Amino acid sequence: MKKLTFATMTAAAALMSTGPAALADGHLEEITVAYFLEWPMPMLAAKNRGTYDEELGVTVNWVSFDTGTAMSAAMAAGDVQLAVSQGVPPFVVAASAGQDLQVVDVAVSYSENDNCVAGAALDVTKENAGDLSGTKVAVPLGTAAHYGFLRQVDHFGIDLASLEVVDMAPPEGAAALAQGAVDWACGFGGGLNTMKEHGNVLLTGAEKEELGILVFDVTSAPAEFVAENPELVAKFLKVTADANAEWAETQDEAMLEIIAQESGQELEAARGNISTFAFPTIEEQLSETWFGGNAATFMKGVADVFVEAGSIPSALDSYEDVINTGPLTEASNM
Repeated sequence: MKKLTFATMTAAAALMSTGPAALADGHLEEITVAYFLEWPMPMLAAKNRGTYDEELGVTVNWVSFDTGTAMSAAMAAGDVQLAVSQGVPPFVVAASAGQDLQVVDVAVSYSENDNCVAGAALDVTKENAGDLSGTKVAVPLGTAAHYGFLRQVDHFGIDLASLEVVDMAPPEGAAALAQGAVDWACGFGGGLNTMKEHGNVLLTGAEKEELGILVFDVTSAPAEFVAENPELVAKFLKVTADANAEWAETQDEAMLEIIAQESGQELEAARGNISTFAFPTIEEQLSETWFGGNAATFMKGVADVFVEAGSIPSALDSYEDVINTGPLTEASNM
């Protein structure tokens, strides 16, 4: 597990940046934004309507990814300028390795939509989860699900060294669980929904939160890109915040249909997923709950857990400097 995670991390940090397309006068012509399929978010309605292109004044190219670690690698290569809904753990892995990334907003909080599922044949619940020692588990390494997996292993007293951990994106992990190729699996989004059809979660979202296992994603970007394009990043965050506000106020069925279409999900699946999501407002994000203090503390906790588990060699002393509230503050005044 250490080898796989560290290899992904160092490969991402070593890649050279090529930068977004720009006109002769230096004005950006287009940018590329990473996002997840099967991850229904209000901002997808704005994507569908072309609002980002209109408000930013550039062509926004959207590219879907399976994991946050792949997003980090794409940003390191200069192929992606903004990553929407990158998990905190893969962000922390990249930042800890020296990749110059910044968090610019909280994309979504979702305690119920990231979890581990024990195969039905094992008949394992939270009461006897320690029996999972010595089993085979599918985990998307370096992601939010990986962090949650490590915390649950510790909570249940499962012998981590005894586990056969296989690095799999959630859809592949779900398929392996269905086929009986693994005993349990961890993931998020559509992959997690499929996993639940073949087993049961060990802890509910509320139970995880009680243990301090928070689950949220961020919008991240290379620090150089943010520094050179603060107004553009602020406009991007403003469009996102407006879409979140529209959804919070209306819960509009037509909007949900667009979100489902853009996420590549059936309507009812998207409805079920988004019902477990929370989208903090700009004001909430700038409060103590998030960027006023708790977010950086949580990131440090994630990094320290990964170091202790041998998944990364070292952590930063603090993660306060990787959070840039400048664009979000500017967006609040737009």
